[in-house]
Amino acid sequence: MLRGLAGDGAAHGEMLSSMSRYLRGYFSRRLGAGAADLEDLVQDTLLAIHLKREAYDPAQPFTPWAYAVARYKLIDHFRRTGARPTSPLEDAGELFAVETAEEGAVRRDLSKLLGTLPERQRQVMIDVKLTGHTVEEAAQRSGMSISAVKVSIHRGLKALAKRVSDEDR
Repeated sequence: MLRGLAGDGAAHGEMLSSMSRYLRGYFSRRLGAGAADLEDLVQDTLLAIHLKREAYDPAQPFTPWAYAVARYKLIDHFRRTGARPTSPLEDAGELFAVETAEEGAVRRDLSKLLGTLPERQRQVMIDVKLTGHTVEEAAQRSGMSISAVKVSIHRGLKALAKRVSDEDR
Protein backbone atom coordinates (compact mmCIF):
# COMPACT_ATOMS: atom_id res chain seq x y z
CA MET A 1 0.00 0.00 0.00
CA LEU A 2 2.77 2.41 0.92
CA ARG A 3 4.59 1.85 -2.37
CA GLY A 4 1.31 2.25 -4.23
CA LEU A 5 0.64 5.54 -2.48
CA ALA A 6 4.13 6.65 -3.50
CA GLY A 7 3.19 6.12 -7.15
CA ASP A 8 4.29 2.54 -7.80
CA GLY A 9 1.40 1.25 -9.92
CA ALA A 10 2.75 -2.30 -10.06
CA ALA A 11 2.96 -2.48 -6.27
CA HIS A 12 -0.58 -1.12 -5.99
CA GLY A 13 -1.86 -3.77 -8.40
CA GLU A 14 0.03 -6.47 -6.52
CA MET A 15 -1.50 -5.30 -3.23
CA LEU A 16 -5.03 -5.39 -4.69
CA SER A 17 -4.42 -8.85 -6.12
CA SER A 18 -3.11 -10.11 -2.80
CA MET A 19 -6.01 -8.51 -0.90
CA SER A 20 -8.52 -10.25 -3.17
CA ARG A 21 -7.43 -13.66 -1.81
CA TYR A 22 -7.75 -12.50 1.79
CA LEU A 23 -11.10 -10.86 1.12
CA ARG A 24 -12.51 -14.01 -0.48
CA GLY A 25 -11.65 -15.89 2.71
CA TYR A 26 -13.07 -13.13 4.88
CA PHE A 27 -16.38 -13.00 3.02
CA SER A 28 -16.69 -16.77 2.53
CA ARG A 29 -16.36 -17.31 6.32
CA ARG A 30 -19.24 -14.90 6.83
CA LEU A 31 -21.47 -15.75 3.87
CA GLY A 32 -20.54 -19.33 3.03
CA ALA A 33 -18.11 -20.45 0.34
CA GLY A 34 -20.74 -20.75 -2.37
CA ALA A 35 -22.45 -17.41 -1.75
CA ALA A 36 -23.57 -15.75 -4.97
CA ASP A 37 -22.58 -12.28 -3.77
CA LEU A 38 -19.07 -13.22 -2.63
CA GLU A 39 -17.23 -12.04 -5.76
CA ASP A 40 -19.31 -8.86 -5.94
CA LEU A 41 -18.34 -8.04 -2.35
CA VAL A 42 -14.67 -8.73 -3.07
CA GLN A 43 -14.76 -6.43 -6.11
CA ASP A 44 -16.71 -3.70 -4.28
CA THR A 45 -14.21 -3.79 -1.43
CA LEU A 46 -11.20 -3.70 -3.74
CA LEU A 47 -12.72 -0.75 -5.57
CA ALA A 48 -13.38 1.05 -2.28
CA ILE A 49 -9.80 0.40 -1.12
CA HIS A 50 -8.54 1.78 -4.44
CA LEU A 51 -10.80 4.85 -4.43
CA LYS A 52 -10.30 5.63 -0.74
CA ARG A 53 -6.56 4.92 -0.60
CA GLU A 54 -5.82 8.57 0.14
CA ALA A 55 -7.86 8.23 3.36
CA TYR A 56 -5.46 5.54 4.63
CA ASP A 57 -3.10 6.81 7.35
CA PRO A 58 0.37 5.37 6.59
CA ALA A 59 1.26 5.66 10.29
CA GLN A 60 -1.32 2.95 11.04
CA PRO A 61 -1.26 -0.75 10.08
CA PHE A 62 -2.84 -1.37 6.69
CA THR A 63 -4.62 -4.67 7.37
CA PRO A 64 -7.07 -3.38 10.03
CA TRP A 65 -7.93 -0.45 7.76
CA ALA A 66 -8.58 -2.75 4.79
CA TYR A 67 -10.71 -5.11 6.87
CA ALA A 68 -12.68 -2.17 8.24
CA VAL A 69 -13.54 -1.26 4.64
CA ALA A 70 -14.54 -4.91 4.03
CA ARG A 71 -16.64 -4.98 7.20
CA TYR A 72 -18.54 -1.86 6.11
CA LYS A 73 -19.11 -3.37 2.66
CA LEU A 74 -20.45 -6.52 4.33
CA ILE A 75 -22.76 -4.47 6.57
CA ASP A 76 -24.02 -2.58 3.51
CA HIS A 77 -24.65 -5.94 1.81
CA PHE A 78 -26.63 -7.22 4.80
CA ARG A 79 -28.69 -4.03 4.87
CA ARG A 80 -29.44 -4.25 1.14
CA THR A 81 -30.46 -7.90 1.35
CA GLY A 82 -32.24 -7.62 4.69
CA ALA A 83 -30.05 -10.35 6.20
CA ARG A 84 -29.51 -10.26 9.97
CA PRO A 85 -26.82 -12.83 10.75
CA THR A 86 -26.15 -13.39 14.42
CA SER A 87 -23.40 -14.96 16.42
CA PRO A 88 -23.64 -15.61 20.16
CA LEU A 89 -21.32 -13.50 22.27
CA GLU A 90 -20.31 -16.69 24.04
CA ASP A 91 -18.38 -17.55 20.87
CA ALA A 92 -16.31 -14.35 21.12
CA GLY A 93 -13.20 -16.42 21.83
CA GLU A 94 -13.24 -17.47 18.18
CA LEU A 95 -12.72 -13.82 17.26
CA PHE A 96 -9.19 -14.13 18.61
CA ALA A 97 -8.22 -17.02 16.34
CA VAL A 98 -4.58 -16.51 15.39
CA GLU A 99 -5.03 -17.66 11.82
CA THR A 100 -7.43 -14.87 10.81
CA ALA A 101 -5.93 -11.86 9.09
CA GLU A 102 -8.42 -9.43 10.61
CA GLU A 103 -7.33 -10.30 14.15
CA GLY A 104 -6.06 -6.83 15.01
CA ALA A 105 -9.23 -5.06 13.97
CA VAL A 106 -11.45 -7.55 15.78
CA ARG A 107 -9.34 -7.39 18.93
CA ARG A 108 -9.53 -3.58 18.89
CA ASP A 109 -13.31 -3.59 18.34
CA LEU A 110 -13.92 -6.15 21.08
CA SER A 111 -11.67 -4.25 23.51
CA LYS A 112 -13.53 -1.04 22.75
CA LEU A 113 -16.89 -2.76 23.28
CA LEU A 114 -15.79 -4.40 26.53
CA GLY A 115 -14.38 -1.04 27.63
CA THR A 116 -17.93 0.28 27.88
CA LEU A 117 -18.62 -2.06 30.82
CA PRO A 118 -17.80 -1.27 34.46
CA GLU A 119 -14.36 -2.58 35.49
CA ARG A 120 -15.47 -5.52 37.68
CA GLN A 121 -18.08 -6.64 35.16
CA ARG A 122 -15.59 -6.35 32.31
CA GLN A 123 -13.01 -8.39 34.20
CA VAL A 124 -15.37 -11.28 35.03
CA MET A 125 -16.59 -11.26 31.40
CA ILE A 126 -12.98 -11.53 30.20
CA ASP A 127 -12.14 -14.18 32.79
CA VAL A 128 -15.09 -16.44 32.00
CA LYS A 129 -16.01 -15.76 28.37
CA LEU A 130 -12.62 -15.03 26.82
CA THR A 131 -9.94 -16.52 29.05
CA GLY A 132 -11.87 -19.68 29.87
CA HIS A 133 -11.85 -19.52 33.67
CA THR A 134 -14.74 -21.13 35.48
CA VAL A 135 -17.34 -18.99 37.21
CA GLU A 136 -15.92 -20.20 40.53
CA GLU A 137 -12.40 -19.09 39.55
CA ALA A 138 -13.69 -15.72 38.39
CA ALA A 139 -15.57 -15.29 41.67
CA GLN A 140 -12.43 -16.05 43.64
CA ARG A 141 -10.31 -13.69 41.51
CA SER A 142 -12.82 -10.84 41.76
CA GLY A 143 -13.84 -11.29 45.38
CA MET A 144 -17.47 -11.64 44.31
CA SER A 145 -19.88 -14.45 45.11
CA ILE A 146 -20.55 -17.08 42.45
CA SER A 147 -24.11 -15.88 41.98
CA ALA A 148 -22.92 -12.26 41.70
CA VAL A 149 -20.49 -13.29 38.94
CA LYS A 150 -23.27 -15.12 37.08
CA VAL A 151 -25.58 -12.09 37.35
CA SER A 152 -22.77 -9.76 36.29
CA ILE A 153 -21.99 -11.86 33.21
CA HIS A 154 -25.66 -12.10 32.29
CA ARG A 155 -26.14 -8.34 32.60
CA GLY A 156 -22.89 -7.69 30.76
CA LEU A 157 -23.92 -9.90 27.83
CA LYS A 158 -27.28 -8.15 27.72
CA ALA A 159 -25.65 -4.70 27.74
CA LEU A 160 -23.16 -5.67 25.01
CA ALA A 161 -25.91 -7.16 22.83
CA LYS A 162 -27.90 -3.94 23.17
CA ARG A 163 -24.88 -1.81 22.26
CA VAL A 164 -24.13 -3.93 19.22
CA SER A 165 -27.75 -3.85 18.03
CA ASP A 166 -27.86 -0.06 18.59
CA GLU A 167 -24.71 0.35 16.46
CA ASP A 168 -26.34 -1.62 13.63
CA ARG A 169 -29.12 0.95 13.32
